[in-house]
Amino acid sequence: MNRSNASAGDGANLLALRSHNTALVLGLLRGAGAEGISRLELAEHTGLTPQAVSKITARLRGEGLAAEAGRRASTGGKPRTVLRLVPEAGHAVGVHLDRDELRAVLVDLDGTVVGERCAPLDLGAGAEAVLAGVVRAAEELVAEVLGPPAARGPGSPGAEGLRTPATEASERSGASARGERALGGRPLGGRGPVKQGPGEQASGKREPGERASEGREPGKRERASERRVSSAGEGAPLGGLPSGAPSLLGLGVALPGPLDHVRGVLHRVTGFPEWDGYPLRDALERRLGVPVVVDKDTNAAALGLAIGGGGAVGGSGGGSFAYLHLGTGLGAGLVFGGGVHRGARTGAGEFGHQVVQLDGPPCTCGARGCIEALCLAAVARGDLAEAAKVLGTGAANLAGLLDIDQVLLGGRTVAAAPEAFVRGVGAVLDARARREGGHDGAVPVRLAPGGPRGVAEGAAQLLLAPLFGHGNGG
Repeated sequence: MNRSNASAGDGANLLALRSHNTALVLGLLRGAGAEGISRLELAEHTGLTPQAVSKITARLRGEGLAAEAGRRASTGGKPRTVLRLVPEAGHAVGVHLDRDELRAVLVDLDGTVVGERCAPLDLGAGAEAVLAGVVRAAEELVAEVLGPPAARGPGSPGAEGLRTPATEASERSGASARGERALGGRPLGGRGPVKQGPGEQASGKREPGERASEGREPGKRERASERRVSSAGEGAPLGGLPSGAPSLLGLGVALPGPLDHVRGVLHRVTGFPEWDGYPLRDALERRLGVPVVVDKDTNAAALGLAIGGGGAVGGSGGGSFAYLHLGTGLGAGLVFGGGVHRGARTGAGEFGHQVVQLDGPPCTCGARGCIEALCLAAVARGDLAEAAKVLGTGAANLAGLLDIDQVLLGGRTVAAAPEAFVRGVGAVLDARARREGGHDGAVPVRLAPGGPRGVAEGAAQLLLAPLFGHGNGG
């Protein structure tokens, strides 16, 4: 037996376990709210020993993530100290890139929105224009809420950004956890320049078909929440967010698919095929100097609902639902067992491009008779009843295939006439349930909570979720 290898493996397992246990404690602190929770209750809910809980909470207090919330009477002995999460100790930016609009929010560790920006956007205007809009919105939010960036050098207070137990585990695991980045996120060695996006000017030689993300093996990238957030000593990003906002965890971006969530690379975005192969995550990390996570708009919204939807979506437990987003396009976010289902190639949820009419109208995806094309055409001519019927047909197919607990509707088109869509989609599912018989009734259809910023809030959760034990966030 190779003792050195065994020792390294055991160390990695211990670090992973420590990070997992800390996430459990953080999740309970967040769930307890301002009233807080005692160490004894933390031990009871997590199954950890009181000693382990004391060590974890001591670290969290030392890092500013937890604080005393008072004392609570006990059944015997001295009163128990109650601890709470410190929401302002960490923040994340969430950005929703729609085809014609950019919406950005800044949220704290509780997921509470503390700042918001909304501006027109043309997703077809080119990468330079789109990235500039994202950077501008993020900079304005951070400056407005977290204050203007201070001039800080290496070793000064806050220069290293927010430190969490997960960050420490990543650091101790060796240079490989962060060594692939140099100046503002530019990778070290082996990988070519970032592929030019639509409308970008060439900045160097690039072989045809070369993509910046190909040098990183899928699954080898550390979670965004487990990396150091920003460090003045690691080189200056190309503009973007300096280290004056040490509580900033990073930025989540949600936009129409299809795309590769693991590598942060866009595919042929429906209606904008020129984005195919563009490494959006790497381009934004290079400009902003903070971790970035990219996902589909529907997945981000579904994640936000699974974490913060409460009773409306069955909480964050083991339920299942489909979030159907009808706006400038149509897609689905799928949640099973409380977690977002992205599929083996992170391409699940292309709900709008199931063909339901073989000789139907052409769709922007290149096929004919897609639900998205039929539904949006009905909306355009003002026939909301027909649009809801088409959407309901797709929802019924989904319910029959996956046996989900409920269907949630969202997106600006639904928000403009919520009753018509909830009633129309529900009628199709009711008819399906009557045909099948049984005593359970139809799959319920509800309006998703969250309103117009639900996708942007979910995008911020792509950074926050892993901190609190929701492993499929980023």
